[in-house]
Amino acid sequence: MSEEHTTTPAELGDYPAAPDPQRRAILRAATTALGVIGVGFTAVPFIESWNPSESALALGAPVPIDISGLKPGTMLTATWRQKPVWVLRREPAQLAELPKINNRLKDPFSKQLQQAPDLAHWDPIQRSIKPEYLVLVGICTHLGCIPKYRPHAGPPLAANWPGGFFCPCHGSRYDLAGRVMDGSPAPLNLPVPPHYYSNAGTIIAGATPEGASSNWSPEVW
Repeated sequence: MSEEHTTTPAELGDYPAAPDPQRRAILRAATTALGVIGVGFTAVPFIESWNPSESALALGAPVPIDISGLKPGTMLTATWRQKPVWVLRREPAQLAELPKINNRLKDPFSKQLQQAPDLAHWDPIQRSIKPEYLVLVGICTHLGCIPKYRPHAGPPLAANWPGGFFCPCHGSRYDLAGRVMDGSPAPLNLPVPPHYYSNAGTIIAGATPEGASSNWSPEVW
């Protein structure tokens, strides 16, 4: 007959004791708290990413343009909202020609919303606050190319070319007020952005004196 054998603790090995319910609850609570803190730290940069950065806000900020050295018949280019903004100082003879070509234009009196609505004291034919200074966003309203400044009337563009802006991409033509000419693929005049004169030699592009129109956009640009 075999002898009865009693298993000893050494043969069983070091098995863990039965779980303590209270200890388990404490561990669960601590793990949950750490998880919530971790999610919070992760969410902070994610939530902050919903807010525009300072550089993004600066892109739409008003831009001062120094026109003190701009000579008649010449144009300078600035940047607002990452778009070219032209300031053309027109000569008296160029201004005198503008009303004479109204019948060759799609929108001679600037009725389409291609200009900021609260520009004060502006002329719809000259499209300017001060007659000699024209301010435009230099992007063709057809497919977004940048037109070229071609101020001289007549050839080489055409015998009846009045002077203005010519888009080399698809042949759209604009006069010296940025008004689109008949026969052009572009549907609308070049945009006139919100702007004002802070002094005789400085234009602020992208806002009005009251700070309005900072979020303005034309129908097409």
